[in-house]
Amino acid sequence: MRSMPKLLFQRSPTLSGDDVAAKREEIRAYFHTTLDRYEQLFETLRDDEAYFKKSIPLRHPLIFYLGHTSTFFINKLLLAGLITERINPRLESMFAVGVDEMSWDDLNTEHYDWPSVGEVRNYRNAVRSIVDRLINETPLTLPIGWDNPWWTILMGIEHERIHLETSSVLIRQHALERIRSHLAWAPCRKSGKAPQNQLIGVPAGIVNLGKNKIDPAYGWDNEYGRRVADVPAFQAGKYLVSNQEFLPFVQANGYGTESCWEEEGRAWQRHTRAEHPTFWRRHGTGWRLRSMTEEIPMPWDWPVEVNYHEAKAFCNWKAAATGQPFRLPTEDEWYRLYDVAGLSEVPQTEPAAANIHLDHSASSHPVNEFSHGEFYDVVGNVWQWTETPIYPFEGFDIHPHYDDFTTPTFDGRHNIMKGGSWISSGNESLKSARYAFRRHFFQHAGFRYVVADAPAIQHDSHYETDKLLSEYAEFHYGDEYFGIPNFPKALAELAISAMRDKPAHKALDLGCASGRATFELARHFDDVTGVDFSARFIGQGVQLAGQGVLRYTLTDEGDLVFYKERTLTGLGLDTVRHKVKFYQGDACNLKPLFSGYDLILAANLIDRLYDPAKLLATIHTRLNPGGLLMLASPYTWLEEHTKREAWIGGFKRDGESFSTLDGLKEVLGSHFKLIHGPQEVPFVIRETRRKFQHTLSEVTIWERVA
Repeated sequence: MRSMPKLLFQRSPTLSGDDVAAKREEIRAYFHTTLDRYEQLFETLRDDEAYFKKSIPLRHPLIFYLGHTSTFFINKLLLAGLITERINPRLESMFAVGVDEMSWDDLNTEHYDWPSVGEVRNYRNAVRSIVDRLINETPLTLPIGWDNPWWTILMGIEHERIHLETSSVLIRQHALERIRSHLAWAPCRKSGKAPQNQLIGVPAGIVNLGKNKIDPAYGWDNEYGRRVADVPAFQAGKYLVSNQEFLPFVQANGYGTESCWEEEGRAWQRHTRAEHPTFWRRHGTGWRLRSMTEEIPMPWDWPVEVNYHEAKAFCNWKAAATGQPFRLPTEDEWYRLYDVAGLSEVPQTEPAAANIHLDHSASSHPVNEFSHGEFYDVVGNVWQWTETPIYPFEGFDIHPHYDDFTTPTFDGRHNIMKGGSWISSGNESLKSARYAFRRHFFQHAGFRYVVADAPAIQHDSHYETDKLLSEYAEFHYGDEYFGIPNFPKALAELAISAMRDKPAHKALDLGCASGRATFELARHFDDVTGVDFSARFIGQGVQLAGQGVLRYTLTDEGDLVFYKERTLTGLGLDTVRHKVKFYQGDACNLKPLFSGYDLILAANLIDRLYDPAKLLATIHTRLNPGGLLMLASPYTWLEEHTKREAWIGGFKRDGESFSTLDGLKEVLGSHFKLIHGPQEVPFVIRETRRKFQHTLSEVTIWERVA
């Protein structure tokens, strides 16, 4: 066995500099030390059989993780164009996917014909040689940016460091008889009496989250963008919750007390029948602790290691017992703690003042060893669960070579952990790191509680995936195609132009769909109402008005999608959001409150109504005298929407063609005069990357005269 390296485990290289040759060698060293350390981790397995036995039912055996990180390199280097051929298609198919832990009640019974340990090691060596050659031969310019091929090389290295940590957890969950002690992975031997935890006040303050693409450190997609938050004052535990502090919860049958658990956590507890933390082991009348490679006497002053459900249940138990609003911190509050503690990043050339980056032991340390201002372990020792499900910052973007690093976790079920653990290295050790796991997931993770009057704000992370809703989101708020202007915006501009010096107090966007014209009209009108029959459509407008952001997927081809984000700020509409309201309603049966308008816009609506004449015959009652009615429609009359006898036009009458415009003149003539049009306005609806609908809508503008 190799002994523990005396040198510090190399930090993640900065992406800038002046000496290209030195940077090339720094990255080469980072690559090899990362792979060496990862392979050294697997030396803790007692024999080859240990590679093929699952640690837990919901994850692959460890042979998968030995091969997966090398396959990741090959897949990403192919995407980057740095290589043109696969090394071993069979292994690269087997080791490509299946990393994320499944739902805790989803049993995986798939069988794999795994290769031998020797075959995987040979494969790793082949990949190592290829990457080393690329580091030697690939042209390097500094700084290394998001689109630089060297970014993809660093992506592979940082990915391996992530799996250094997640694989260490699987080894910790493995049967002890399959593991052996190792000098390079020895746990801490220090333990004593646990300190009494206490609450310390944290003053209110502003935190800045997110980084831009010129940041000098490698980052994953979810770290980029911007968020500025005003954090109210709160109190936080001086220490992480220790094994000793957690013990009374176990002794009070906290695991069996349903009122302590959130609904999802209660279901997990019932399924697993957990009665205590996973790494605790009963020993006679006492307890021992399973470290990564050993079972040791319980270190009561070490941080307890639990999943989110257990941490949340403890906080609920403590809140019930004390009457104080105990909970987990939010991501914003963790940043406030970091700032108050006066922390900075892990130093490059000396050990961290925290149990992080493998600078100390291959385990936790006592919770009162590493002080950070008035607090301890703001970073390091164990990851800290937060109340915050991961969400994208404003300006979130996806790297084209790893489009599913974060997006699958934008589901409200993956909570952010902050601070890193004893083994967190490279990107994981940075303040900006954002890693999120399913709430039942076990990592080297514990928690710190806070007491706060302010509730934990949950950020929307939902990406609309319904095909029709996504297409309309793009139609209203997305890109322009083939040089054709945005249709709802173009209609609103036509309407505003037609208003001239008329009063502009109230406008109605009838059949508003996703609501873009509603916002655009608010540039000119004091108050704009959007009404649509579909609550699903107006939900997009409501979301934009309330949160200022809309996220959706677009079909590329087949099952492939890409992710888009639109903000009111980016569209120049943030200043009008307070002037819009959205309602669900039937255009043929509107409530009386929808009246007194100076403008009514009905875009692509009349040929989708079950009784368009009923609307058109009475719509003058909802307009102020002199008000304008703007109609736009391709006149696509279909019996699935409108019975044949209810069509306004598009048929023969008395042997002659009777157009929809003829019908409009007939129905509206008693109360309106046509002042503009007909004018054809084109629009494009994107279905896939290579399929679009190109349509012409006929626009007419009518002035109420009676």
